[in-house]
Amino acid sequence: MSTKISIRFFDDREVRALWDEQNAKWWFSVLDIVAVLTNQNDYTKTRNYWKYLKAKLKKEGSQVVSATTQLKLVAPDGKKRLSDMLDYNGIIALGKTFPGTKANRFIEWFTFSDESIDGKSKTKAYALFESSFINSIEVGTTKGLQQIHAYLFGGLYDFAGQIRQKNISKGGFQFAVSHFLGNTLKQIQAMPETTFDEIVEKYIEMNIAHPFLEGNGRSTRIWLDLILKKRLKKCVDWSKISKTDYMNAMAQSSVNSKLLKELLKDAVTTEIDSREMFMKGIDYSYYYEED
Repeated sequence: MSTKISIRFFDDREVRALWDEQNAKWWFSVLDIVAVLTNQNDYTKTRNYWKYLKAKLKKEGSQVVSATTQLKLVAPDGKKRLSDMLDYNGIIALGKTFPGTKANRFIEWFTFSDESIDGKSKTKAYALFESSFINSIEVGTTKGLQQIHAYLFGGLYDFAGQIRQKNISKGGFQFAVSHFLGNTLKQIQAMPETTFDEIVEKYIEMNIAHPFLEGNGRSTRIWLDLILKKRLKKCVDWSKISKTDYMNAMAQSSVNSKLLKELLKDAVTTEIDSREMFMKGIDYSYYYEED
């Protein structure tokens, strides 16, 4: 069984999945989904509820129980333990055993096609870890960021990898003026990146520049991790940073970088070669961009 893990988010809750290389399909954590559908934060109560529901479904002759397999996932105590998992069809069948509009919303969310631009781009981002291309990306340069953007969005946006020639803003914040963007990017590229603080300052300036029409955040977070890996032998464990905290820190970073630096410093790890860490980072990175 492959250790490729994917995390999806429903109502800001994690739904973990493991990739089965042999059968070419995802297996999803039953306990994560039961927690979502029962709005339960207590692991023991969630486990007990699933134990009760499983017995009830088995008595009714439901196919859901027989379709369950056990794979190892990280438990609340930090250890990997066997956990009940269901495939795509099993999860839909499980969702239908729960009454109410939340279950209906969950099924609608779960069956949403990955054929969207974000879905296709995320698939490309996953593939980046195991591609030889990642080793050819220039680290800390504008060209390197363009290479990342072109890889993630090539064939999806006609401007993939191209520096914007229009002014853009978000939430009332005006990003770097397009007319001066070329010079701005040269100045950012020349910024030092020997210490953690220098690297984060460079990341902040690149975010303020926002060189692409779309896809800046997702591209620039990979760009940041590549700098950290090369210079400090570290990367960010993005799963330790909540969406709310990240967005708040980024909003303040143009005038005060302290909060973002503290947030990132508390989340850095030396697991720079971990496939699981990279995949988890992509999951969170794309989650940050969801409305």
